[in-house]
Amino acid sequence: MSIQEFLIPLLAAAITAGTPILYAALGELITERAGIINLGVEGIMLVGAVSGFMAAVATGNPWIGLLVSMLAGGAVALIHAFLTITLRANQVVSGLSLTIFGTGLSGYLGKGYIGIPVPKPFTITPLGPLANIPIIGPILFQHDILVYISYALVILLWFYMYRTRPGLNLRALGENPAAMDALGLNVFFLRYIYVIVGGMLGGAGGAYLSLAYAPSWLENMTAGRGWIAVALVIFALWNPLRALLGSYLFGGIDALGFRLQVLGVHVSPFFLKMLPYLFTVLVLVVVVARHKGRLSTPGALGLSYDREER
Repeated sequence: MSIQEFLIPLLAAAITAGTPILYAALGELITERAGIINLGVEGIMLVGAVSGFMAAVATGNPWIGLLVSMLAGGAVALIHAFLTITLRANQVVSGLSLTIFGTGLSGYLGKGYIGIPVPKPFTITPLGPLANIPIIGPILFQHDILVYISYALVILLWFYMYRTRPGLNLRALGENPAAMDALGLNVFFLRYIYVIVGGMLGGAGGAYLSLAYAPSWLENMTAGRGWIAVALVIFALWNPLRALLGSYLFGGIDALGFRLQVLGVHVSPFFLKMLPYLFTVLVLVVVVARHKGRLSTPGALGLSYDREER
């Protein structure tokens, strides 16, 4: 097997494996840019995965499944928003509780769906002439429609954040909510919106797992991808473009484990499964050490806002 024959399928698999992480990471990035930490991404993804799967099985339409998964993810995120924005509860505790809640709820709802196939999952749809471009085509343009949507989403989110006034307000919301309040913007309303939108993207990431990546339902099928998405936001320094690259990097590490097994490399399968999480820890150590604590963290991240304390 030549290097090209090994690398092209590996890079294509990295994009596929990284897409659910990308959706979840973009959702967490938006949430944290608004000043709210949501550690419940894992639970949101699981609820989105099982909700979308149930809807797709019931209707035979994967798009309805995707819509339901996003609504379910947004509903779970709404709980977090109410606790942290309205009641000003501790954001870390609320997020961890959300993960526990989502894990249990998804396991309960999906108990009767284990082993049932999706009637019509999202399938590979080559993107016209682009799919025939040598090397680039097989890597980037021979995937399912949700992968292509993620490409556009990254570009749109980057443009929104750095080239529009509402995007400037979003970044300012996580830096100095009191200043935004003084300008007449409703800090509480905006934070609610961004937390819910972030949850909807997390739900979409879960739907990708159950409707495209591995069209089925298995309890805890996210396998820690929600936690990787949270870590990836730090690695990406709250930038959508860096989140795209980081997601595919983590996806590549995940896909590499399977490729090594196929090639007959004698490495413990437990070690191969551990690689993405080990890599996550190493990357965080490198990023933090490189910036020596001077990360571009939103200034008000994790801090509840109280108008009376302005």
